[in-house]
Amino acid sequence: MPPLRLLAALTAFSGLVSPALAQSQPMPLPMPAPIPEPQDRPFPGNLTVSVDATDTVHHVMSIHETVPVPKEAQQKGEMILLYPMWIPGDHSPTGVLEQLASLRVQSGGRTLEWKRDTVNVAAFHIPVSTSTPTLDLHFQLLTPIAPGQGRMVMTPSIVNVQWDQVSLYPAGYFTRGITVQPSVRVPHGWQIGSALRAGTYGDETHFNATTYNTLVDSPIYAGRYFRKFDLTGPDHVPVSLDVVADDPDSLDATPQQIAAHQNLVRQATSLFGSHHYDHYDFLLALTEELGSIGLEHHQSSENSAAPGYFTEWDKTFPERDLLAHEYTHSWNGKYRRPADLWAPNFNTAQRGSMLWVYEGQTQYWGNVLAARSGLVTKDQGLEALAYMAASYDNQTGRQWRPLEDTTNDPVIAQRAPLSWRDWQRSEDYYVEGQLVWLDADALIRKLSNDHKSLDDFAKAFFGTNSGSFVVSPYQFDDVVATLNSVQPYDWAKFLHERLDTIQPHAPLNGLTNGGYKLVYTSKPTSFVKASEAARHATDLSFSLGLTVNGAGRVGREHWMSPAFKAGVVPGMTIVAVNDMSFTPQRLLHAVTDAQKDPKQDIRLIVKSGDHVTTVSIPYHDGLRYPHLERIAGTPDRLSAIYAPRP
Repeated sequence: MPPLRLLAALTAFSGLVSPALAQSQPMPLPMPAPIPEPQDRPFPGNLTVSVDATDTVHHVMSIHETVPVPKEAQQKGEMILLYPMWIPGDHSPTGVLEQLASLRVQSGGRTLEWKRDTVNVAAFHIPVSTSTPTLDLHFQLLTPIAPGQGRMVMTPSIVNVQWDQVSLYPAGYFTRGITVQPSVRVPHGWQIGSALRAGTYGDETHFNATTYNTLVDSPIYAGRYFRKFDLTGPDHVPVSLDVVADDPDSLDATPQQIAAHQNLVRQATSLFGSHHYDHYDFLLALTEELGSIGLEHHQSSENSAAPGYFTEWDKTFPERDLLAHEYTHSWNGKYRRPADLWAPNFNTAQRGSMLWVYEGQTQYWGNVLAARSGLVTKDQGLEALAYMAASYDNQTGRQWRPLEDTTNDPVIAQRAPLSWRDWQRSEDYYVEGQLVWLDADALIRKLSNDHKSLDDFAKAFFGTNSGSFVVSPYQFDDVVATLNSVQPYDWAKFLHERLDTIQPHAPLNGLTNGGYKLVYTSKPTSFVKASEAARHATDLSFSLGLTVNGAGRVGREHWMSPAFKAGVVPGMTIVAVNDMSFTPQRLLHAVTDAQKDPKQDIRLIVKSGDHVTTVSIPYHDGLRYPHLERIAGTPDRLSAIYAPRP
């Protein structure tokens, strides 16, 4: 330790500081002016936000924004603008502040020198006076142009405008009290899908004035290749499917395929018995170029799927529950929301203690509604359920981390890649939450002699105040009370056991009470085959404990699996299998051959960087793929759950 630091440490420990040393210490920097807390009051005046999204070559959006300066800010001599960071649905501070560039602030042609807050770097302090009636902001959004820079939002054929990325808003106000006049310019001839409405659409579209809350909740898909399909249900509330694509052929949907999407609307509104939108737009991008997404909004959702979503219908069913999931969020997550996930603006930290309802039950209904509507068959839905149940039943991370703690993961990891996803756990409240709610549904049916179900909970909990947009927050006790109103039981204990305690196995009672059990066979299901084809990978998760792509690169791997114990790790490349160069088929044959001969281990040559080594895997249980098998003599409640509602 340098002598001066050592002396400082010693004197600090003794409580004494020499005058000379004290004089040598740097003075602390002055703290920036405090950012005013949001208040529920209307912002005086309207903002305008104009986005030029035509530069798809450089992936740059150019923004001009005007912000009236309130008298109180003029008198104070400073106005603070915020860049949104806590985006609803992301459950963590995911604002792309690093992409904001070339910020210039002017008023009456005079440049104002803004200052970034040194504590809250998403806040900008701007000097104003009584001669500063309006701020003119000019800035750019430098969107990703290459892998690894973030989600791609601009391609030669598609643009995705998310308003939180292209605007700033005044501090000190609830965002629902700020009025905005938005507009967007897109490449010539492109068409737009959005929950926002305008008098006319074109190369430059001026949308109707709306609140900043609604603006951020109403993204845009604009595309060179675009089709809109009407999905309006029996309640006559307009619903549409707005599709953009990399190429025109991907838009070729059959009437039967569109009918399945129309059935989704019917089944969801029948389930919940309400709606909480004036109109709803499914925004769907069929693309390999735009970044993948599934994000809920009150009157729309952002979704992406493979270009063959329609044209290779028999292969794309594993991803067809996405629209059902995001649509369910209009009720669960947007209208009804956990109390600690509501915030007055987009820079107030949120907590996700009840994401097992917000996302977990939505995951459940996404799987069920996809089957009820015909987006997938019942058997396809059950195959997906079998795979998810097996994945979480075999997950080793459940040995140390309870499910409830994974609701903190959006903030802890922010969806960054994990070294050992299986051992660390991630946002497991999604799929394990789905299994908890299947458990609850099957138990309600069993206890009520099949007179009641989780459908009754959904209508009672999410179906209130039809047509209302006002958020209705809930807490744990509200969930328990509604469950008890449907079927009396100790639901608090039921939930705490599954959420707060270490459980060696996933909650699979929903399968048992539903009339099925989880089994493993040597034959992959159609769900596994389609998922492997979509990911260009061979899935040996339940045998060797890994997935591997066509080039031999190891992907996801289970902690303490046979491959793990042998020294194989994610990112390695399998060069050879049993003295033959690697192919996926040879690896599969090696697994089956080792089952026939207990003395024959599976030999691999693996490469990591410049390091090459040989490993031997003593695995002899053969190929294993999860299936659901009927339990003879029991009610088939899963079939009842997946059956369409009248």
